[in-house]
Amino acid sequence: MSTSDAPATNAGHNATRLMELFRTMVRIRTFEETALEAHKNGEIPGPLHVSIGQEAVAAGICANLRQDDRLTSNHRGHGHVLAKGAEPARMALELFGREGGYCRGKGGSMHIADFSVGMLGANGVVSGGIPIAVGAAQGLKLLRSDAIAVCFFGDGAANRGPFLEGLNWAALYKLPVLFICEDNGVAAFTATKTVTAGPGVAARAEALGVPATTVDGNDVIAVDETARRLVSEVRAGAPRLLHAKTYRWTGHTSTDPAVWRDQAEVAAWKARCPIANLEATLREQGIEPETISTIRTEATEEMQSARQTANAASWPSGSVAYEDVQDIGAVKPVAATGAQA
Repeated sequence: MSTSDAPATNAGHNATRLMELFRTMVRIRTFEETALEAHKNGEIPGPLHVSIGQEAVAAGICANLRQDDRLTSNHRGHGHVLAKGAEPARMALELFGREGGYCRGKGGSMHIADFSVGMLGANGVVSGGIPIAVGAAQGLKLLRSDAIAVCFFGDGAANRGPFLEGLNWAALYKLPVLFICEDNGVAAFTATKTVTAGPGVAARAEALGVPATTVDGNDVIAVDETARRLVSEVRAGAPRLLHAKTYRWTGHTSTDPAVWRDQAEVAAWKARCPIANLEATLREQGIEPETISTIRTEATEEMQSARQTANAASWPSGSVAYEDVQDIGAVKPVAATGAQA
């Protein structure tokens, strides 16, 4: 098992690359902060699962992917979707349940997909994206494509069956899939270490024949450098797993005040904010404060515009409720009395 927990150097990272990573992370956080504000204001139906604090993983991985590379995500996937190239305005329409959303306003926060950029979808089922990514990788191999599949999942997913089945299949058939465990130390409200036996996800991957690398998931430069190498290896036809240690600042959902969290622990991780750390690096490299400020302002304007567009959009017509539903012929509409027609 290889590890890379030490801070990365800036080797191979020019200012342009660092600025791209910074912009992506700022856009992700601004989108989620805007969404949380909108939810608190009653504009979004249903709770949200945000990834504030984890932006470096999505940004560092997706910076190394091509548009035709496939990607699956989990219930905390806004950052993955944005980093892969999806449009925040259509994402907002989906979160707000409006026409024009990626799933026509019917999927919501946990089910955004954009096939045009290779985003096969987020998934509300823990570990649900793993077999989908493996299937996509199998298809790419059959097509003799050099595109790859990438799968984001949390540390809680390592305790579920699809993890074993997916990695086993990928190793057995040497599929081009990169598994990425965003290990934030908690599965919903439960500390992962209290429900996970053995040395963890990387050791489990190695036992299944999938080489694993551990990286500091709050160091976007380290994630970027490691992802560049692993993506190259996967593109050559060998599955890999990246174990990214990170932390989410918030509760499980937008309705969870997170009073159960160790506030000293939260403060310690906030002090290692991936965005603030990269901003400090940019300043050390001579990037003007005004340039950094402009990136933040543009992100705020972009996400507020998406929010306004979503609020102004129409709700989906009731007539489309049973469209896009599997086995639609077996579905019967509910009568006005509430009884089955």
